[in-house]
Amino acid sequence: MKAVIQRVSEASVTVDGETVGAVGRGFLVLLGVMDGDTEADADIMAAKTAKLRIFTDENDKMNLSVLDVEGEILCVSQFTLCADVKKGNRPSFTPSAPPEEARRLYEYFMRRLEAEGVKRVAHGVFGADMKVRLLNEGPVTILFDSDTWTRK
Repeated sequence: MKAVIQRVSEASVTVDGETVGAVGRGFLVLLGVMDGDTEADADIMAAKTAKLRIFTDENDKMNLSVLDVEGEILCVSQFTLCADVKKGNRPSFTPSAPPEEARRLYEYFMRRLEAEGVKRVAHGVFGADMKVRLLNEGPVTILFDSDTWTRK
């Protein structure tokens, strides 16, 4: 699994002009599910995401998690994070999981965020053409790859 985590003041996602998910202070998580990813990958990613300390404390140090600030998470499926660009200039998306499995793990990941204690998890529409808006704080953007922890 690959994730781009952005600390936001607010974020929203629209499909066909209708807002389908929105959050205030918290994270926008773009999640890509790779072929071969498992629930164990999602468990690790969700726990790390919920506990990631990138909000500032009273001393202006990044010491607080989304749990600590009672923040929200907007999670958007992003299969293009799985792109392979080793050959040529046109990305290949064969490293991404098949759609049915990607959807299952995307939904599982969001349930795991809730189980970790995240106050509210909003989401986009899997497989839809979405428009994502965000106000990035900092900016603070973190890249996660479950291979870092599972060493596939």
